Amino acid sequence: MHDAFTLLRQAVDLLPEHAVAENGQTVGDVRRDIELQEWEMALGMLIEIADAHPVSVGLWKMLTEAARQMMLDRSRRWCAWRGWEVEHGTIRATLTLLGADEGGRQGALPGDGRLRPLWDIGNRTADGRQDLNIARLWVEFAPQLGPGETADVRLAPCGPSGGGI
Repeated sequence: MHDAFTLLRQAVDLLPEHAVAENGQTVGDVRRDIELQEWEMALGMLIEIADAHPVSVGLWKMLTEAARQMMLDRSRRWCAWRGWEVEHGTIRATLTLLGADEGGRQGALPGDGRLRPLWDIGNRTADGRQDLNIARLWVEFAPQLGPGETADVRLAPCGPSGGGI
């Protein structure tokens, strides 16, 4: 496996030259940061651009490994998550947690894909009973979701073993 810096150089070459992130960052901006050895900035821009354009699982794997080598755990988890999404898809929803005073959670839940809660998405067993599903949870734009808070989330359905990402 290549070092993180080589992976970032290879990843930028996989993007279309016209690709632009929602915040206006371009492939040219990434190339500039790579030349300046602004590795964390380059990784962040690559993620932003890749989030805005259809990219391959291979690109996400490169970014995952680069983030791992750079010891950027949340970025590593996000890149692994997005690679999984490309292959398997996800469900996006808005989630509101009950407040602690309403019988909800006492503390915040982690928002980086580690939590695998049960979800009622309307499935039924053969005899008509409620059938819960397991899905990993990613809270968009926040490291966690606290009691009484609302956020957009991504759910990555897991198989019966709870596997996935």
